[in-house]
Amino acid sequence: MGTPVIDPRRVDDAVDASISAAVTGAPGLPGVVAGVTTDRATISLRAAGVHATDGDDPMTTDSVFAIFSTTKPITATLALQLVEEGTLDLDAPAADYAPRLGTIDVLEGFDDAGGLVLRAPQSPITTRHLLTHTAGFAYDFFDPTYRRLSSDHGVPGVITARLRSLTTPLLFDPGTRWSYGSSIDWAGLVVEGITGRPLGDVMSERILDPLGMTDTSFALPPEPRSRRAVLHHRTTDGSLTPNHRWSMPADPEVQMGGQGLYSTVPDYLRFIRMWLNDGRSDTGEQILRPETVADASHSHLGRLAVTPLLSASPAVTNDAELFPGAPKSWGLISMINDEDAPTGRPAGSLSWAGLANLYFWIDRRNRIGGYWASQIFPFFDHTALGAYLDLETAVYRALLP
Repeated sequence: MGTPVIDPRRVDDAVDASISAAVTGAPGLPGVVAGVTTDRATISLRAAGVHATDGDDPMTTDSVFAIFSTTKPITATLALQLVEEGTLDLDAPAADYAPRLGTIDVLEGFDDAGGLVLRAPQSPITTRHLLTHTAGFAYDFFDPTYRRLSSDHGVPGVITARLRSLTTPLLFDPGTRWSYGSSIDWAGLVVEGITGRPLGDVMSERILDPLGMTDTSFALPPEPRSRRAVLHHRTTDGSLTPNHRWSMPADPEVQMGGQGLYSTVPDYLRFIRMWLNDGRSDTGEQILRPETVADASHSHLGRLAVTPLLSASPAVTNDAELFPGAPKSWGLISMINDEDAPTGRPAGSLSWAGLANLYFWIDRRNRIGGYWASQIFPFFDHTALGAYLDLETAVYRALLP
């Protein structure tokens, strides 16, 4: 595979047009940063709009975002490093590394009084189950059963970064279905159990520092606060309300490997570029072996498949499915589109999203990828999603034969 022949001007024009349309349209977005990279370098990086709709502080290419579930591939990469070193067996019981996982039962339903009907799982959860979202965990904003755990049983949401938010029962026996949820937060606890250190420290030493991701962290340092994009809520009439009070917990009980990082688009493009470049950093350091990257980029679901995400909390998310109806699977860091996408993205590419309408893709065949960052609820906002897909489509049109 080689770097595609690209017209950088056309790519830059495509990115600029996409984000400009997103912030000026009706209904629009408050602000966006987006970028595109090859395996060698960032070829476009653009910002548009403002940090908050009630101010005039402009969005800049180094604006800081809460990146939600686009945290997951970074944590998964850490786990893969431990596999390479021989300290993590993906198919061993994950409770060997994170003992609390051995206490998690399967929820069969609720009794007449609303109590939980539980049983032991038929097989142990493995780290492979965690990385592929087949362990049995879910999120309360996507699953009505988990929503009931929250509303009727006081289980806190994962955004609280409390351990109790993770010690939820399974919806099914491990390995029998795909369900999107808190599995990668548990994978972070597996990493902590093996290394004996906080997840953020291990992540910085092994991934963030070698890749030069200096603006990525579980904590928001004082200086980036002036660069921080503010979370907004889309109301039913399409207008936007800024939420200046919201932030990730300043002193989390658990450093959430599934959703807890702050980052910037330039930083995340460095991470994408490592995956495009067979595990190498910009300076040539081998973060992952090429064979690990190749294996992780193929489906590990077997006969299972990724299914649509249906909203159980309309304020947080709309129903969500990228490329509706097309088959999709899961590798060891993210989703895989099993057919060519209408944007031009080829089958076998990696992609995923973050809850505040952040999106990325990694196309190892053409050695190109991109990241789109905004801060708006609910997830799968039609303006944000449409503009992101327009950007991706325009980028593929800029690839020259």
